[in-house]
This record gives sequence, C-alpha cells and structure tokens, in this order.
Amino acid sequence: MTVIRTLHHFPLDPASRQVRLALAEKRLAFDEVLVRYWEQPKAFTALNPSGLTPVLIERTGDAQVVVCEVRAILEHLEHQNPEPDLLGASSADRAEARRLMQWFDRKFDSEVNAYLLHEKLEKRLLKLGAPDLYNMRQGRDGLRVHLIYLEKLLAARDWLAGGRLSLGDFAAAANISVLDYFGDIPWRDFPAVKTWYMRIKSRPAFRPLLADRWPGLAPSSSYDDLDF
Repeated sequence: MTVIRTLHHFPLDPASRQVRLALAEKRLAFDEVLVRYWEQPKAFTALNPSGLTPVLIERTGDAQVVVCEVRAILEHLEHQNPEPDLLGASSADRAEARRLMQWFDRKFDSEVNAYLLHEKLEKRLLKLGAPDLYNMRQGRDGLRVHLIYLEKLLAARDWLAGGRLSLGDFAAAANISVLDYFGDIPWRDFPAVKTWYMRIKSRPAFRPLLADRWPGLAPSSSYDDLDF
C-alpha cells in the first residue's frame, strides 16, 4: 500500500534538516508542515509533548505511525527503507556514522549552536533582544575547534564516516548549513571541509535546503551558491 508521509519541521532547525536530507536521498515523497515550535502550538505538542521538531507522520490506509525527533525518525527510515543504505555496509561503518550523528546532536549542538544559533536565530524568533557578543565569541571559538576536527577526519577519509556518504555526513551538513545561512563558517581556513561541503551541497537532496528562507532572516550571499 502507498505510504503518505507528512514532515512537521522548522526550515532552519538542524535536526529537521537531517530528516529532510535522508528523505530526499532515499527519494521518499513527503508533504511539509512548517512549525513555529517556539510558540508551542497545541496541535503540534499533541503529536510530540516535548514540542521539538521534527515529527514524521506516516499513513498507510487506515493505519498511522507518528515518529518524533531526529534520531528516532532516521532509524525508522533506515529500517523501513533500507535502500540506499545511509548507515554503512559494515558494523564498524554503522558505528562510526552513529557516533558522528551523536557528536553533532549533542556535542556540536551544546558547544556551537547553543551560542550561535541561540543568539542569531532563537533570540530573534523569541524577541529577546540583541545578540550577546560574548556568547557569539564563545560559539565561534567552539565552531573552529569542531571544524579543525572535521578537517582531520577528511584528510584520511572520502566522507566523514569512511568511504561512503552516510547519515554522519548529513548530521554535519545539516548543522553547518544553518550556520552557513548566517555566514558564520570561515571556509577559507578549512579547505577540506569546504570541498566536502561543496560535494554535499551539489547533491539533488540538498537543493530544497538552499531554497529555504525565513521572513526577516536573509541568508548570506553565498548560501545557495554551489561554487562559493
């Protein structure tokens, strides 16, 4: 039977972007519902009590499955739609892809996004005033540390988790792309990361992300440039 998918998401949410990339890479059609999550809409919190995006709803006939938040959705998609495989052929590859997903969902988020995206995005959405310069500096310092680490990985690997594209790459690209929207990535200092990102950015699955815009938040001039 035909599966009808609906993704509830926020366009500039890195977690939502990971799911969008996976759905597109697997060529799974889906409808989109944009969620102003900071307003805690009742219809959305009824789906996911945490109030966090993304949420995927799959309908097959009269049956419905609701899958909440990024890791659960990605594992669900991988199990239900194994081709193309986005975790890796070997147990070692799958473990490394999952490690990188966790790295970005927890470590990168707490050391970079919690500063930069909070100051540049969340404070704007919540009308909390001007960005704090100290927090911005903390976030940019943390970002450089993470980019140095990615540069080292890519010196030895074709893709972040090994020899093939994986959900580890999508986790990294989803987070980096939002920061690139705001012009925060010092590409000139990290040539290997830039080359990797150009490869990701050129994939058909990435094109919808490059079209993302949010009222009052214009992207950087090179955000949607494939030859940046």
